[in-house]
Amino acid sequence: MAGVVGPGTGQGAAGGDGDDSLYPIAVLIDELRNEDVQVLESGRGAEAGSTGRVLRLNSIKKLSTIALALGVERTRTELLPFLTDTIYDEDEVLLTLAEQLGNFTGLVGGPDFAHCLLDSVRLLAVEACVSIAQLLSEDDLEALVMPTLRQAAEDKSWRVRYMVADKFSELQKAVGPKITLNDLIPAFQNLLKDCEAEVRAAAAHKVKELCENLPMEGRETIIMNQILPYIKELVSDTNQHVKSALASVIMGLSTILGKGNTIEHLLPLFLAQLKDECPEVRLNIISNLDCVNEVIGIRQLSQSLLPAIVELAEDAKWRVRLAIIEYMPLLAGQLGVEFFDEKLNSLCMAWLVDHVYAIREAATNNLMKLVQKFGKEWAQNTIVPKVLVMANDPNYLHRMTTLFCINALSEACGQEITTKQMLPVVLKMARDQVANVRFNVAKSLQKIGPILDTDALQEEVKPVLQKLGQDEDVDVKYFAQEAISVLALA
Repeated sequence: MAGVVGPGTGQGAAGGDGDDSLYPIAVLIDELRNEDVQVLESGRGAEAGSTGRVLRLNSIKKLSTIALALGVERTRTELLPFLTDTIYDEDEVLLTLAEQLGNFTGLVGGPDFAHCLLDSVRLLAVEACVSIAQLLSEDDLEALVMPTLRQAAEDKSWRVRYMVADKFSELQKAVGPKITLNDLIPAFQNLLKDCEAEVRAAAAHKVKELCENLPMEGRETIIMNQILPYIKELVSDTNQHVKSALASVIMGLSTILGKGNTIEHLLPLFLAQLKDECPEVRLNIISNLDCVNEVIGIRQLSQSLLPAIVELAEDAKWRVRLAIIEYMPLLAGQLGVEFFDEKLNSLCMAWLVDHVYAIREAATNNLMKLVQKFGKEWAQNTIVPKVLVMANDPNYLHRMTTLFCINALSEACGQEITTKQMLPVVLKMARDQVANVRFNVAKSLQKIGPILDTDALQEEVKPVLQKLGQDEDVDVKYFAQEAISVLALA
């Protein structure tokens, strides 16, 4: 507890500079902090754990002493939050704590501040309101439930406000459309701009559900005028969890608001999120592109969002390029094979010759996932020929990338494509002038060997590996002999 008095603190709550009389209070606080695991580390087993509990019980029984020393304001702002955050214990400890807090009204400043002693009761009240609201008429709701909900939505404790945000969809369904429009919408606006990021994130998660559950009549107007302005602010929120929460649901608004509003109002927000520095925000947008595709169509999508994706794919920072590569199979599955071939295929091939190894490696794995998604025939016609052309590239690093791609694609492509299209290229590369390429040929033959039939292994692979096994380069000899051994070709 940062502010609670302890040994050596400067200005103590009791008034003196470094007052030694405060030392016993600091000891009590240390006992309150005492965790069973800390005592168990002393090596005394279950007996030590029991000792830790006893220490906390004794300290809790002296809470009034601590409160008197701290004064009413610090008791409210420091001691009570400390107790709330720290003490999750056995029933005996909690019961003792409840007994102590029952006499704390005067120590927190009197009846006007007694609510401070109830953070958990008010939390439970929000959930109880949901259950009760389902049983009452609208008039009874207004009289009996809404005062509590209004107070909870503005509660001084962020945990209570968080609970309101978290239960918002349930509350909305329970109270009905009229009260939602009159009371819940204004409350939701406040939650979306709450000072605590946890509350804003919880509310952001509920944006889509709130909009879906609004009555059809007037829904678009309510969203555009009363919800969207707050959403626009959250897109540039300072907290990445808030932005990520919003990004996970915002795409769903396109199906609610329709094509025109999506193009005019939502697409600029999507573009901003697609360029966000937080990877999770970008992923959440890309993960839900199919929602937008259904509403505005692939042509509009290609004219707006896809240029932003291409821009990221060619970003000067290799980690940004890497992030987009990892999302590419997901994106390809949502956009379909035709669109992918037209707009994104060349991008995926360009990554294979990137100057950063991590990008080339990720691009290779990306091809494998694309083949798994689009099938062998697509691979045979679209990907494999382009990969094999790289075997003749002047840059030996690109020639090695060909081998890495073959390693990754062989299993997904199957025996026929591997034997007829890929194997001849690998065997030809065994004569490469660069030793690094030759020993990677040996490793590739070991990798694809189990996919090949027996005739190909014996008649084509074995002679090449035997020749590499006599290579002048020690690494080439080692990997060739290892491949011969693993494939049982000796």
